[in-house]
Parts: sequence; structure tokens; C-alpha cells
Amino acid sequence: MGRVCVGLDVLTARRPRFLRGRRVGLVCHQASVDAGLGHAAEAIAGLPGVRLAALFAPEHGLGGAAQDHARVPASRDRRLGVPVHSLYGARLAPDPRTLDGLDVLVVDLQDVGARYYTFVWTMALAMRAAAAVGVPVVVLDRPNPLGGVVLEGNRPDPRFASFVGLHPLPIRHGLTIGELAAYLNATHRLGADLTVVPMRGWRRAMRWEDTGCPWVAPSPNMPTPDTARVYPGGCLLEGTNLSEGRGTTRPFELVGAPFLDGHRLAAALDRRRLPGVAFRPAAFQPTFHKHAGRLCGGVQVHVVDAGRFRPVTAYVALMTEARRQAPRRFRWRRPPYEFVRDRLPIDLLSGGPEIRVAVERGTPPAALGRRWRRGLTAFARARRPYLAYA
Repeated sequence: MGRVCVGLDVLTARRPRFLRGRRVGLVCHQASVDAGLGHAAEAIAGLPGVRLAALFAPEHGLGGAAQDHARVPASRDRRLGVPVHSLYGARLAPDPRTLDGLDVLVVDLQDVGARYYTFVWTMALAMRAAAAVGVPVVVLDRPNPLGGVVLEGNRPDPRFASFVGLHPLPIRHGLTIGELAAYLNATHRLGADLTVVPMRGWRRAMRWEDTGCPWVAPSPNMPTPDTARVYPGGCLLEGTNLSEGRGTTRPFELVGAPFLDGHRLAAALDRRRLPGVAFRPAAFQPTFHKHAGRLCGGVQVHVVDAGRFRPVTAYVALMTEARRQAPRRFRWRRPPYEFVRDRLPIDLLSGGPEIRVAVERGTPPAALGRRWRRGLTAFARARRPYLAYA
């Protein structure tokens, strides 16, 4: 199978004059690389007749060093001699003054295909801000590591909109970031003068390993494609007092707490016979974040058949069994979370109270899945005009 050419590769190799004569602002991070691992900022700055005038940093910063929820300061890229404007701090959207004098805003961000991942919402806010001042937007497309076929999860209640879900999408939406830009621009009237530079060679059924593209962690706790596969479920644990494995070498795959018995938890989960996944009893000691320095009992989530694995279902089951094992010690995390102070984090992540209530009542995850079918069918129909790949 041939290597996929991401939008950055297509721009620089096949459309090098596309940005000629323009002052460019670039929204990017450390995973904005080409096939040779060259960074988008340098690649675009090197295009003929192009002036790279500003960089914009999403959550975790340009270098991906900042941990979750850490505000990113404004700075200056000394190597390229351009300002770096923060899009994760006092403002989540570009200040209109930072767009002044730009001829185009380019977005090149590697997404992981889950509603909670904040980079897509950075893109949406940047598109709206650019539209307000008449600056066109170019999105360089990249693969969805989860593929583009399977959809999973609920469509959220708009009343629970936040930076982990500004607009209603299923948890696993099956769109590339370029397709998502086109979908959001049209269906939520962002107003951007939008161009998407498509990939070459990507197909919807591809897993990351099929693409031949190098993996660069798009955030500090997304070290491998394996992490991305579990993340649509694993991120829900941020709404609990369970460790989601931050501070270990296998974030979102290791799950536990000092008050859990990993063998009991693994046995209870195995009895559910969830498709495509196995649970191994595990003990771990996070070096930072929840339960730092304390020995946690729990499980490691092993994806044994990615095609059948349903991460949201699996992690709702995991939360349910953890709460059943330790009902007096399991807790929902308290606000604030992602700049919101009046809603439970689990409800923000879930887009409403449905998943929290299901865990508290012990509702079988399969029953949740049946409730979600109608919404997923409607979303599949709504996204169809914006699918750019076979």
C-alpha cells in the first residue's frame, strides 16, 4: 500500500505557488510535519514568494510540552523571527489584531478523531475569527487515526457546549480535519472563505499504520496510534477520580486508582465479553497528575481487534465496574474544567448527563448504544456531502 501524502506534502510538492505573494499566519503544533519530518512552519516559510508572518499555538503549545489544561503563553519564534500567538489561554480564538495584515490563515493540525480533542475547536474558532476580518482560511488535511468509517457515541446537547465540544458531533465522528472544517463551516455558519488542501492516497478504512505517515505525538499524552484508538473512551475518565494513566508510559490505556483491585476489575470486565478488547490486571504508580506517587490497582486496556473495538462502550463499562467495586470512593471530578465552572466535567465531556446517569444506574453500555443509533444515522446522512475520500 502506497504512502499517503498529507495536505502539507501536497501543498509543498504539487502546489508550491498556491500561497505566492501572501503574508501567511499558521496554526500548527509539533505534529505538523511532512513526510520527511520537516515542520510546516519551515516548509511554508520556504515556499517561493511566501512570507510567514505569524504562528498560532493551540493547547500544549507549538512544541507540545505543556500538559493538559496548562495555559500557553504568547512568545516569539526566534529561529523564524515571527510572533507566536496563544490560542489556549486568555483567548481561545485569535485576537483580530493578530490577524491584521495577513493575507491567509493556514491551519495544519493533526487530530485524533474524537470530539473532545481541542484542536478541532481551535480550528473552528480560528475560522470564525478569520471570517470576521475577511482573511481566507486554508486547511491542510491529515488522516483520522481512527479511520473514517465507524461512528460511535452520542450527539451532545448544545446546552453543554464547551471547548471539548463546541458544536454537536458524535464522540467518534469519522471525519478528517479537512472534512470537519468543511462540515462545520457549512452547517454551523462559520462564514470562512475556506480552501481544503486534500491528501492523496487516503481511504476511509485505513488505520494509521496503513498510511505510511510518521507518527508524532500531537499532545504529550498521545504517544502512539494505540493511544488514539482508546482515547474516545479513555478521555471520559478525565471526568472521574480514576487515573487515566497520565504520568505513565501508557496514558489512557492504563486505568486505575489506589482503591481498586485490578484482578477483580479485569474479571468483571471480561465477563461482559466486549468486542475487540481484553483487560489485563495492572498496577502502576503515576509520576504526576492524579494519584501521583501512589500505587494504583486497575487494568490495562488491550485492543485485540481494532475493527470490532468500540472504545466509548468499553470505557463506560469500565467506569461502571469501577464504581460498582468502590461506590464510596469513586467520584466524579469537580469543576472547573476547560474554562467552565458550573458543570461537571463528565457532563461537558459527554455533552449532557446521559453517560453519568447510565454509570450511576449500572445501565448496560449496549443499551446506551441502542439509544445512540438514531442520532448516528442522522449524522452519517448530514456529513455525507462533506466526505472527500472513498
